[in-house]
Amino acid sequence: MTGAWLTVRRGNAPLVVSLPHTGTDLRDLEPRLVSPWLARKDADWWIDRLYDFAAELDATIVHTAISRTVIDVNRDPSGVSLYPGQATTELCPTTTFDGEPLYRDGQAPDAEEIEARRLAYHAPYHAALRAEIERLRAIHPTVVLYDCHSIRSEIPRLFEGPLPNFNIGTNSGKAADAALTAAIAALATGPNWTAVTNGRFKGGIITRAFGTPESGVHAVQMELACRTYVNEPVGPVSEANWPLPYDPAYAEPIRATLRQILNTCILFAAARR
Repeated sequence: MTGAWLTVRRGNAPLVVSLPHTGTDLRDLEPRLVSPWLARKDADWWIDRLYDFAAELDATIVHTAISRTVIDVNRDPSGVSLYPGQATTELCPTTTFDGEPLYRDGQAPDAEEIEARRLAYHAPYHAALRAEIERLRAIHPTVVLYDCHSIRSEIPRLFEGPLPNFNIGTNSGKAADAALTAAIAALATGPNWTAVTNGRFKGGIITRAFGTPESGVHAVQMELACRTYVNEPVGPVSEANWPLPYDPAYAEPIRATLRQILNTCILFAAARR
């Protein structure tokens, strides 16, 4: 469904899976950028492959192929920071997470171009999520929106020390029922992995805009530290070692846990009638 850059796989389970940051399409920006590699450096690498089993669960999957460098569909469209006082990147990022400039001198987008990108990509992505949630709400009293993300385990500009493996965000408890959050956290915590709820990452605009438990929509952002599913290099990365190829064998243990988590979301929604 939809266009080449925005795809929707419709399912009938009470679960919408959002993939907002796996895209690497830079549109026509490459001549203005310092390097295509820098522009793709902070993509949520391989997350679409990691969660490809979601279709088997009859989940609805919404995906954009557009790079977050073009526009970040998980930022507030007004440009207001979702983490005041903390380092972050903009609606149309001008730096990497590490603070490296993305654009050549004088080539960053102005307000008019940012608004054009918002209308072209940000608004349609959110409209697709809204339409699918409304479609499923006509079938199910309760729906879960699960927003899939990943980030390198250590980025000193953004946070101190290595992140836990699982970073669960529910807008400080406002976007999802506490019972659902606790069930996810229990699955994410064990001898091999660590988890935190509403720590450094509390959920972006997707979680905050759509998570309305009082109206039957529970939204959860899952930010995975990259080492959880790829053999991530230690320390700063370069074009020579990032991104690593996707290794199905390395990823399989975490896929089993993620499958349990998505099944838990479906069971939670199905039980609330």
